[in-house]
Amino acid sequence: MGTTAVERPAPRGTDARRRRVVGLGMLVVVLVAAGVVSLAVGARALTPAEVWHGLFAAPDSDQRLTEIRLIVRTVRVPRTVLAIVAGIALGVGGALIQGYTRNPIADTGLLGVNAGASFAVVSVIAVFGLSNPFQYVWFAFLGAAVAGVVVFGLASIGRGAGNPLTLALAGQGITVFLAAMTTAVALTDLASLNALRFWNAGSVAGVGFDVIWPVTAFIAVGLVLALAMLPSLNLLNLGDDVARGLGVNIALSRTVGIVAITLLAGAATAACGPIAFLGLMVAHVARYLTGPDYRWLVPYAGLLGAIVLLVCDIVGRLVVRPGELDAGVLVALLGAPFFAVLVWRGKFKNA
Repeated sequence: MGTTAVERPAPRGTDARRRRVVGLGMLVVVLVAAGVVSLAVGARALTPAEVWHGLFAAPDSDQRLTEIRLIVRTVRVPRTVLAIVAGIALGVGGALIQGYTRNPIADTGLLGVNAGASFAVVSVIAVFGLSNPFQYVWFAFLGAAVAGVVVFGLASIGRGAGNPLTLALAGQGITVFLAAMTTAVALTDLASLNALRFWNAGSVAGVGFDVIWPVTAFIAVGLVLALAMLPSLNLLNLGDDVARGLGVNIALSRTVGIVAITLLAGAATAACGPIAFLGLMVAHVARYLTGPDYRWLVPYAGLLGAIVLLVCDIVGRLVVRPGELDAGVLVALLGAPFFAVLVWRGKFKNA
């Protein structure tokens, strides 16, 4: 008697993987669409044909077309690229810091990188009189990196060494101290105060590729380190004892992770100023979409961070035309209610 083959249903793990891959593809499509819109939207709206001409056409004598090329190539392309690069960095950094501290309300500012960058900016402007972003962006990155190293160093000594709570407390202490020092310097120097007022708003406008490319290189290194540590990060979130029993070098894993977070958040903050709530917000959305597996959560958070920052930059160009509202302001306006909803719904579970 012949037998009829019965088709077995696909394993649940295969279905979940397929959904995650499709989700990643959809996020990439949304990001590309937002990038195209970003090139067309601004104080002067451009048609798709004009955007194409601005990107690819050779120079000619037509003054109107020359103006379009300048708008597209020197203004909109750099800010679009920076929004994508910084959004990915802050999204990934936010997911990582929540994982390494096992603190669901942790943000990249927890390591003091935002405060360190702000203090460095006002200090070099007050002492050296710098005014060009290309000049002080390196000091901002240095300040962010030093703050991250100091916080990690303080969290690595004493009886609470290696404890995520110790890291959070050290970061909060350094942040408060640097914020006070930043205010003190800014209030004694008008140029520093004006620069801090603009830089602290968090903007992707006005930054050229002379800043974007070096910053992108640091972010790329941070991403490589982050991706290399994702399997061990999953194990760390099972608890230190379990991770140690499964062969994870906890000290090395946390050290590399903190270095990655410092590179990502420090470089992004140096280029466009502190962007509050972005890492916190997209990490929670990514966890809702993917679950607790950081091998998927981190890529989702990076793409979501780029989409949110780019969309906020686009909206900021439209709401007060012909002026602009900084992207950091809109991210904060979006992130603060999101944070409040998390509190209200009691969603603060371990990362």
